[in-house]
Amino acid sequence: METTKLKKFAQSARVTLIEQVATKLNFVLGEESLARRENPIAVKKLEDLARQQSEQEVIERIAYIWFNRFCALRFMDMNRYNRRLVVSPATGDIQPEVLALAKSGDLDDKVVPEESREQILNLLNGKAPSRNPEAEVYRLLLVAYCNQWHESMPFLFQRIDDYTELLMPDDLLSSSSV
Repeated sequence: METTKLKKFAQSARVTLIEQVATKLNFVLGEESLARRENPIAVKKLEDLARQQSEQEVIERIAYIWFNRFCALRFMDMNRYNRRLVVSPATGDIQPEVLALAKSGDLDDKVVPEESREQILNLLNGKAPSRNPEAEVYRLLLVAYCNQWHESMPFLFQRIDDYTELLMPDDLLSSSSV
């Protein structure tokens, strides 16, 4: 099996994720960041971790976590372990299937908690202010699916309710996204 393309992709994705996580870390740890007001406990844990280790180690660790999650979700999409494609588009579409379905009002009640469903619908209907509602909806969906997989694979999908969620890359829907 030829693995050169895969190795190049992995190296490129790693660099991209490290850059995105580093940018996000600087933003989250900013004095007036929204994360400080909305998630003070997670920001405190992140600050403590950055003091215990170097910021670069924290950045690389979180980038590694997200890389593994995205690869696992892609593998599960390709092998149809996910009932709905989480990171892959449906045939003929360009957006991940879960986002396309959410935009049509089809949310998996077994995966997406009620609180997130309400937030998703408000974002999509324009009832919740957002500069990029589709990106926010997709982030909520990713967290829900990762948390759902936590039940059967906790070694790969730690429950996302901490600083790893704060450092999730922003650029997940563009054509140049990992």
